Amino acid sequence: MTPPLSAFTARERALIARLRTPLGVQRWLNGLPYNTEAGGETQKSFRQVVRSGSAHCMEAAVSAATILEQHGYPPLVMSLESVDLLDHVLFVYRTDGGWGSIARSRDPGLHGRKPVFASARALALSYVDPYVDATGRVRGYAVVNLDEELGSYDWRLSTRNLWKAEQLLVDWPHHRIGMSDRRYHALRRRYLAYREATGRKPLFYANRHTWKPLPPEFS
Repeated sequence: MTPPLSAFTARERALIARLRTPLGVQRWLNGLPYNTEAGGETQKSFRQVVRSGSAHCMEAAVSAATILEQHGYPPLVMSLESVDLLDHVLFVYRTDGGWGSIARSRDPGLHGRKPVFASARALALSYVDPYVDATGRVRGYAVVNLDEELGSYDWRLSTRNLWKAEQLLVDWPHHRIGMSDRRYHALRRRYLAYREATGRKPLFYANRHTWKPLPPEFS
């Protein structure tokens, strides 16, 4: 159940009041350092992200869901399942123009998308090519409503790690998507060659025009 604004601290309420759109939330997350979990694994709630000032992919998705729920968006997250078990989680939403997303990642191609996709599947497919690196390869996606599936579990404001929310996404049945082996190996070779030549992560993907703004480190 969506909590009332009174459940939030003054600092949290100020953020919620300022971040009224998906683009605004994406820009806020872009300004936070990526949480590399140097002190051990974490799954922080929105409250803990605000306190710590950093977020990894699921922490960013949960934070976006918490903020935008207060502005009428259902708390939907998408899980992208990878063969190397390094899954990605993003907040997803739907407008009259289509499906879009908000995300934070160590990879430029795995951030948010503009709301231009005809379906959740089409949105998920936009991540398939940029997911390919030395080990990553998308094999499925799932969309989950955190409010409906987690019930009274406090995934928004808890001061503890959200392991139950993480396990929910791991266990959730995923729809199969992917690419041919031939295309995968070609993209992997191109990715590795680019990294070897430039030392940077690539931005050469055909669907770049559908991406939301990227964090400064990828400018």
